[in-house]
Amino acid sequence: MIVGIDVGTTKVCTLIADVSRDLTEVLGVGIAPSQGVKRGVIVDVEAAVDAISASLRRAEQQSGFKAMSAFVGVSGAHILSTNSHAVINLRPAESVIGFDDVSRVIDGTRIVQLPPDQEIVHVVPRHFIVDGRDGLANPVGMTGHRLEVEANIVTGSVTSIHNLMRCIQPVHVELDALVLEPLAAGKAVLTDEEQMQGAMVIDIGGGTTGAAVFRDGSLIHSCVLPVGGFQISNDLAIGLRATFQIAEEVKVRHGSTIEYASGNGQMVTIPDYGRGEGHSVDQRIAAEIIDARLAETFELVQEQMLRAGFGYAYPAGVVITGGSSQIPGTAALAFEVFGVPCRLGAPRRLHGLADAVRGPAFSTSVGLIEWGREQLDQSTQTEPSTGVGRAGATIRAWLRNFFA
Repeated sequence: MIVGIDVGTTKVCTLIADVSRDLTEVLGVGIAPSQGVKRGVIVDVEAAVDAISASLRRAEQQSGFKAMSAFVGVSGAHILSTNSHAVINLRPAESVIGFDDVSRVIDGTRIVQLPPDQEIVHVVPRHFIVDGRDGLANPVGMTGHRLEVEANIVTGSVTSIHNLMRCIQPVHVELDALVLEPLAAGKAVLTDEEQMQGAMVIDIGGGTTGAAVFRDGSLIHSCVLPVGGFQISNDLAIGLRATFQIAEEVKVRHGSTIEYASGNGQMVTIPDYGRGEGHSVDQRIAAEIIDARLAETFELVQEQMLRAGFGYAYPAGVVITGGSSQIPGTAALAFEVFGVPCRLGAPRRLHGLADAVRGPAFSTSVGLIEWGREQLDQSTQTEPSTGVGRAGATIRAWLRNFFA
């Protein structure tokens, strides 16, 4: 049983799922309005705890299971990504590479200079190198003199991470790991082929937009921007002279990019802040506002990727997901900015209560479950045949290499 908790800006979603079969079976879904979260960062611990507790309780009631531990999503503009290289000499020479050797070389990638306010969230191995043989996914069982690893290091603000962890403790759930939200979303919406060839997932959430680039089946770079669906609605509120709630409704019911805007002069009625009959605006005006914000967001992602040297690292295309990705024309607009195939992405390979979380808005939530499944699969593959105690210790050590 795996539990995932996505603490978003607009909603908190808890999933309880059975991953013992090929398809993930969703047993319980708990959704509660988010509180105490702004742009992916906790700003009010007590309010956030209440929202997480309500979401968790609903999922437990629906599934009939008590959540003992959970994978929790982490986001925010404080997230940084860098790549690290480490190497060890094998002793004795020409020895068989074991789990301890892999753990030692991965631990070596943690020796990076970090700002004092940052700590490691993930160490994600990209590939291993044995005596110059590159691109190895799993070196265990091979022989050699020298073992190297290329890994992606994800770091985050100490304060933001610890505040999020403080929100999990009061709901009496043990933290399995914090998981970068765009990384989780990628696991939910990208195909295996896209992850191997090179693809980028862009998760447009309520208060943040996260982007993660995958290649050879692993994360190679990520970034999080402090803009999302909230900013689109805020722009509409200002441009249409409406309340935020009305602007949000316009975005959901009538929103689109310019290319997908109605060409027949469709009018949208905007109440004058709850007084009078209001005024009407052409739907294309709303489309122009939405188009401008989405285009700017995509351009900022492209700028971040180019600056990091990964601007052309996704030949398999871009997959747009998250709640605001459902605005008609979003994928077509992304194609104009990135110049590669773009599509809308939603969670795959689900059954059980899948209909409740099949949309793009739940990609991160489902991705937390998929990430947890992947780590459990890896721990099973690494289990040695030297007794239960040793197996458990090795599995825990292996998992710790992936989670700070």
